[in-house]
Amino acid sequence: MDDTEENGGKIKLTAEEKAAEQERIVKAIAAELSLPLTKVKAAVGLLDEGNTIPFIARYRKEMTGELDENELRFVEERLGYRRNLEERKREVIRLIDEQGKLTDELRQGIVAASKLQEVEDLYRPYRQKRKTRASVAKERGLEPLSQWLLSQPRQGDPLAEAARYVDEDKGVATAEEALQGAMDILAEGVADDARIRAWVRKFTFEQGLLRTEAKDDSVESVYEMYYNYQEPVRRLPPHRVLAINRGEREEVLRVNLEVPADRIHDYIGRQLLRGGTAAAVRDLLERMIEDAYKRLISPSIDREVRAELTEKAEEHAIGIFSANLRNLLLQPPVRGRVVLGVDPAYRTGCKLAVVDETGKLLEVAVTYPTPPNNKVAEAERIINGLIDKHEVQLIVIGNGTASRETEQFIAELIKGRAREGKDAGAKLQYIIVNEAGASVYSASKLAQDEFPALDVAERSAVSIARRLQDPLAELVKIEPKAIGVGQYQHDVSQKRLDETLGGVVESAVNHVGVDVNTASASLLSYVAGINATTAKNIVKYRDEKGKFSARSELQKVPRLGAKTYEQCIGFIRIPEGSQPLDQTPIHPESYGVVEGLLRSVGLDAGQIGSETLRLKLAEADIAALAAALKVGEPTLKDIVDSLLRPGRDPREELPAPIFHTDVLNIEDLMPGMELHGTVRNVIDFGAFVDIGIKNDGLVHISQLSDRFVKHPMDVVSVGDTVTVWVLNVDLKKGRVGLTMRKPN
Repeated sequence: MDDTEENGGKIKLTAEEKAAEQERIVKAIAAELSLPLTKVKAAVGLLDEGNTIPFIARYRKEMTGELDENELRFVEERLGYRRNLEERKREVIRLIDEQGKLTDELRQGIVAASKLQEVEDLYRPYRQKRKTRASVAKERGLEPLSQWLLSQPRQGDPLAEAARYVDEDKGVATAEEALQGAMDILAEGVADDARIRAWVRKFTFEQGLLRTEAKDDSVESVYEMYYNYQEPVRRLPPHRVLAINRGEREEVLRVNLEVPADRIHDYIGRQLLRGGTAAAVRDLLERMIEDAYKRLISPSIDREVRAELTEKAEEHAIGIFSANLRNLLLQPPVRGRVVLGVDPAYRTGCKLAVVDETGKLLEVAVTYPTPPNNKVAEAERIINGLIDKHEVQLIVIGNGTASRETEQFIAELIKGRAREGKDAGAKLQYIIVNEAGASVYSASKLAQDEFPALDVAERSAVSIARRLQDPLAELVKIEPKAIGVGQYQHDVSQKRLDETLGGVVESAVNHVGVDVNTASASLLSYVAGINATTAKNIVKYRDEKGKFSARSELQKVPRLGAKTYEQCIGFIRIPEGSQPLDQTPIHPESYGVVEGLLRSVGLDAGQIGSETLRLKLAEADIAALAAALKVGEPTLKDIVDSLLRPGRDPREELPAPIFHTDVLNIEDLMPGMELHGTVRNVIDFGAFVDIGIKNDGLVHISQLSDRFVKHPMDVVSVGDTVTVWVLNVDLKKGRVGLTMRKPN
């Protein structure tokens, strides 16, 4: 930005002014999000009291009219924006007022603005600027000449008028220089006009054309489709905006925004020019308008338009990443199996880690079955020994370097064991998992603290094994953006990405609930109200005092105060504690309601989850019970559901992952072949599906359904098990096209 200003401190408001501002903000948010005013007002009040979104969504349904987490996050985001907007309005009004230029009309315009851009447009003429051609002309005393031109006299010679301002001491040597300076002053005034800027910005969005070309079209790159490309601004899809931005940033592409300039000149002319003006004056003003647009307005508006395109594209990309991440985190755990995790590699060998049913590390090893070592017999001996010693039931292979060769080796090993009659009772299987982020975790301080005696690759093998056993518990240890289920995640605002993905992880963790006696500090830190320090204190307390037997014991944990306890405790689970309700999502504040409910049906807490309770509650009149127990119906419904299914893990209702015993090669594929696969990633133009070969196959958006699909997420989600048919195979590029439209 080429402008500077002095920012003062925040302007303090009276209680009445604060209340009025709050009312305006709540009304604006309600209108913007199409939500009832009472719901938004309640949500804002609860947020201002320091309540977390998971807590509000789950335990304050009556107050918010059952706003869900997404709606509450929208309210929170818009609340922050609106409050910043109001703060900026006050600051701008103060700065203009200090210049003695604040009019009632200008104040009203600023107060009425609904977007930050509108406020900045109104402030632009009054912003303290660095040296410009216009400011130099004003210093030379040419402002009266600019006003004479703007008055559009019916008669008069501009050169003769300008001659009056020639003054070599002031740097004005000729009448032509005087006229140029006067036109510079007018051009800046046109460029700073809020109404003109708003129109040009809108026109550029509607009529602009984004054109890209290669800086050197002889160079091969992933941006070749953009070497000679154009598309209307209004039609640019988000992923294309980010791809073009990246190509420009990497200095492969040259990007221009083209707009019909003559129509913009005409519009500005209609705002400024009048009939009957002297021809010479009109000619100067028309030249001034062209200069104002080309030199001042166009570069600025082009930057703003592209910035807005980028912002919208980033929000879209972050939204895609968020949805994919949530679905990945909520993949069903594979419980009750001893797992061998394999981190494949070539030269350095495949690192192995065996973990028991609870994820406890039993043993690590290393083998070299892949090139250049090719020690296949030795690798078979070592892995067979681990399988037999620990009764391994499942092998999990990371999808990184050497994954293909490692998979082939493991498949042959399983076949050999089958021929020898081993694993007859429980058939040994394998699965490929996305190892994105495993290396990030394994090099982190957290991993070093957890496994100080292991090297980086061994820790990675442990992470690979565990992320199948309990994806949520393991993936929370990794920075969310390092988990590879996004699109252009490195091209978006990292601060915004971190904030949003943190909210996604928080939502997923609280949706599932956390066993406080087994959870890591990483997992606990995402429970509503608990920060990293408190999470570590919980683990330390557990290590020193032993397992928690009741939720109420958490109140003894250092730094876990009353507010934190209120926010977190409903999401904490104690499966085999002294209080049966502690294994449910029922908040302790409602335990009295539960006692009353159970008394009303003649049962006690020891019978929760029983068939007897189910039958009793199936006959209950929820509305009448809610009134009698003085509790809201939504809360009572949640309580009943929790009593019927205590200890329920919502992830277990999803389909289990697909396990393999043999390798599928790309050479084996034929068009029309039917396969079952797992959705690994969903992006704007389709979905990548793991069908058991080295690279995931692509189902293009046009092949997702027989009906029109607006976005792939309307049809599939990360983790879905889908039936696909092979559409085409490109052996040279290793690409497979798939369809979910059943062939005739």
